[in-house]
Amino acid sequence: MNNINLLFSLGRPFAPLYGWLMSFRAALYKKGVFACHRLSVPVVSVGNLTMGGTGKTPVTLYLAKLLFDRRPAIVSRGYKGKSRKEIHVVSDGKTVDSNAAFSGDEPVFLAESLPGVPVLTAKKRVAAGRYAVDNFQAGIILLDDGFQHLALVRDVNIALFKIDSFLGNNRIFPGGDMREPLKALCRADCFVLTCVDDENRERAMSIRKALEKRFPEIPVYLAAFEPAGLVSMDGSEHAVDGCEKQKFYGFCGLASPVSFERTLAGAGIDLAGFQAFKDHHDYTGDDLNRLIGDAKTAGAQSLITTEKDMVKLKNMSCDFPLTALRMAVVPEEEFDQFVLDRLS
Repeated sequence: MNNINLLFSLGRPFAPLYGWLMSFRAALYKKGVFACHRLSVPVVSVGNLTMGGTGKTPVTLYLAKLLFDRRPAIVSRGYKGKSRKEIHVVSDGKTVDSNAAFSGDEPVFLAESLPGVPVLTAKKRVAAGRYAVDNFQAGIILLDDGFQHLALVRDVNIALFKIDSFLGNNRIFPGGDMREPLKALCRADCFVLTCVDDENRERAMSIRKALEKRFPEIPVYLAAFEPAGLVSMDGSEHAVDGCEKQKFYGFCGLASPVSFERTLAGAGIDLAGFQAFKDHHDYTGDDLNRLIGDAKTAGAQSLITTEKDMVKLKNMSCDFPLTALRMAVVPEEEFDQFVLDRLS
């Protein structure tokens, strides 16, 4: 039994109480006991029911590009960022605070990937949304990881599921992966099953049918994550199919490192080795030096990681090639139309 399963086993007796508290909290918001604020512009929330990665940040990036003409701004909690400001401006759309340790890796990744789109972090995202509207003339607010943030009224509430893990062990925290009871999904306007590929498409269709049966009023969309190129530390981009003769040493700090390793292999990346760090790992110079040493020992000519991990390494000195695999979200066409119709 690994550590996480042991912790879930120990926490299982407390799961019913936690689930009840989360349901009670949601009921208090619904009845108006806790204030729920509406901004002067539309709000689109991207979130999930489970802990861990489901592709929230890539989907938020995709939506920011889809809605770029509506002047989007992104508001995030800034998980693991050390900023203590009530509202921290990671990007005003022009200048980026690229200190991932201070701002959080995901907000920095979004800011660097989306010139022209303000990115803010705040615990109180209502205040951050108002700030974006007042100071950056945002025409729409995108909430990254916002499904449980009930203090802000949203016009589109998107719940994601990673196809391989779905609901995890189907138990509520601290006995499992679920942040809330399953009935909380009634708040969603649509479901998106992410990381769908040829190998898991049959499972995806089965889960889609199950969700449609349980929540018949809520549409379900599929989305693939496809390799879109390689990005070097200096920002230069290269095609994935141009590196067939090169060996790479992979690493990442994700909730599901196995998925990234499988993605690399599926993209035709020749891996000489791979190392997984904990989710949102704060890399040190020693980490990087060890990775370089391991890569050289394994006969690799370059390190390869995710774009989100790379933002944490950009301020470090690196005398060895380091590349990130750029991924693109490819949802069903009907998803775009659904979002646009909801906002019309």
